[in-house]
Amino acid sequence: MRTLIIDDTRMARQELRFLLKSHPEVEVIGEASQAEEALEQIHLHKPDLLFLDIQMPGKNGFELLEMLDEVPLVIFTTAYDEFALQAFEYNALDYLQKPIKDERLQKALNKIKEQVQIMSSQEERKVLDEDSQVFVKEGEKCWFVSLRKVRLFEIVDNYTRIYFEDQKPMIPKTLNYMEKRLDPSVFFRANRQQIINLKWIQHVEPWFSGTLKIFLKDGTEVEVSRRQTARFKELMSF
Repeated sequence: MRTLIIDDTRMARQELRFLLKSHPEVEVIGEASQAEEALEQIHLHKPDLLFLDIQMPGKNGFELLEMLDEVPLVIFTTAYDEFALQAFEYNALDYLQKPIKDERLQKALNKIKEQVQIMSSQEERKVLDEDSQVFVKEGEKCWFVSLRKVRLFEIVDNYTRIYFEDQKPMIPKTLNYMEKRLDPSVFFRANRQQIINLKWIQHVEPWFSGTLKIFLKDGTEVEVSRRQTARFKELMSF
C-alpha cells in the first residue's frame, strides 16, 4: 500500500517510518512537512494512504483534504484528542494520538485492510450507465430510478444526496464509491462535493482563476475545481 507521511515534525515522521518497517504491506513513498508540499506529492504519486498530521504551519490537515478532488484513505495523527470528532467527519478511517504505539498502529492498519477489501469487491461490480435503473431507499420511501433522470450527486457528510425529478433522497454511500460505480462518459466529478450528469448541462461559462461554472437544465449551478476543469475540457473537446 503506497503511503505518504505528512507531518511538520521531522522526528514524528522518522518515528512513524520506523514503526511501519514492521508492516511490509505498507510502502512509504514520500514525506511532506506542510500542506502545499503534500499536495504536490499527492498529485504526483497518487498514494493509497495518508498518515496526516492535523496541526501544521500554514494550512492544517483538514484544509489539505479540502483541496483534493480525490481523497486517499486517511489516518490522522496528532498530539491532541480534541480533533477526533472532526477527523471522522472527513471520513478518516482512524485517529492516532502521538506518541503512536505499535499495537494501536496495527489496529489502524487492520481497518485499512478491511476497507481495501470492501473497495476491491465494490469495484468488481457492474458500472452503471444512463440506461441503468437503481433502487433508492431513504427511510420509508423507495424509488426505482433511471440514471438518465439523475442530474446531480452531492456529498452530505458520509451520505450522498441524489437529485432526480423533484426528489433529493440521501443514501449511506460516499461520493468516491458513487464515482467508481458510475459510467465516466456520462457522470463527471466536478469537484470534491459533486458529480453531475453531463447530459443535463445547459451551458458552461468561464469562472474564477481559469475554472468553469456549469449550469444544469434545472437551474443548478456547479463550480468546477481547477483540476477538474482541465479534465472536463479534455473530455468534452475534439
